[in-house]
Amino acid sequence: MRYADPSANRDLLGNRTLLFIFICAFALVTLLQQILYGRNYIKRYFEFYEGPFEYNSTRCLELRHEILEVKVLSMVKQSELFDRWKSLQMCKWAMNISEANQFKSTLSRCCNAPAFLFTTQKNTPLGTKLKYEVDTSGIYHINQEIFRMFPKDMPYYRSQFKKCAVVGNGGILKNSRCGREINSADFVFRCNLPPISEKYTVDVGVKTDVVTVNPSIITERFHKLEKWRRPFYRVLQVYENASVLLPAFYNTRNTDVSIRVKYVLDDFESPQAVYYFHPQYLVNVSRYWLSLGVRAKRISTGLILATAALELCEEVHLFGFWAFPMNPSGLYITHHYYDNVKPRPGFHAMPSEIFNFLHLHSRGILRVHTGTCSCC
Repeated sequence: MRYADPSANRDLLGNRTLLFIFICAFALVTLLQQILYGRNYIKRYFEFYEGPFEYNSTRCLELRHEILEVKVLSMVKQSELFDRWKSLQMCKWAMNISEANQFKSTLSRCCNAPAFLFTTQKNTPLGTKLKYEVDTSGIYHINQEIFRMFPKDMPYYRSQFKKCAVVGNGGILKNSRCGREINSADFVFRCNLPPISEKYTVDVGVKTDVVTVNPSIITERFHKLEKWRRPFYRVLQVYENASVLLPAFYNTRNTDVSIRVKYVLDDFESPQAVYYFHPQYLVNVSRYWLSLGVRAKRISTGLILATAALELCEEVHLFGFWAFPMNPSGLYITHHYYDNVKPRPGFHAMPSEIFNFLHLHSRGILRVHTGTCSCC
């Protein structure tokens, strides 16, 4: 018969008691912290249900300041930035005309989209030795055949459109129900042949006025257009009469495949226009955003289009722009609204770009949509 230690149960009970006391003490300290330091968040929670605040209300001025006081993204934790951004959503957005005009004036001096966004017969005359954007030692001689492909002048002028939507492809668009609001814009930019089939239209809409095409898509999905061309033509028809925009003069590899797009549309007698980014415009835009802290091998197409839209449109709205694996509420989202394929690491500086967009939103220069839309 084994000897039973009469003190065993008493020791065990003592340990449990100590554990229980520790848990209660921890809970009490946490509660006190919430009471002492969490009043602001509790206040915001209840204020949200009073309805959106006016843009220039004292509360909204404070909330915008909380975003703007973060000068560098690394100054705050991602979760804290999300909290500040979520809080700002209780405020109505309005364009700050003086801030917007000042910003657009800066873009006009550095970049001038109404004159240099595309290569045209006016800004790139016959015989021009055009320098590539990144292959700076490379020169493309503008001959008669290429010259005829260029429009005589830029098809758009400064502040031509009242309201523009620049639609990115971020997973933040999924279940956003922003399709109707996007379709209501006077002019819509889209990036890199995104799907706009019936499966996605509630969230992303269908209206498209300009759609960009990355030549790598043509190379990988359509065999550089060296074989069958009809599949590529059918993809473009989804965007109806939208103009097609390509970086033909980004580097020497892009040129031939970009020019083939023009040949394809001409062969199928498509009314869609084909335009090419002016390489000097892309250089100038990259330099401008570098001065604001966006350090990347290449800025994203979305940032380029948003920059151009700020000059071509009175009011700019961004949809599908979010560079984080979680939405502002902390829920995980896919990288794109249509898949979860990640980009090549280190090529773009997407968090830095989005951070700048949040600043522009807070200054009333453009509006960033990251929640559910309630348009129309």
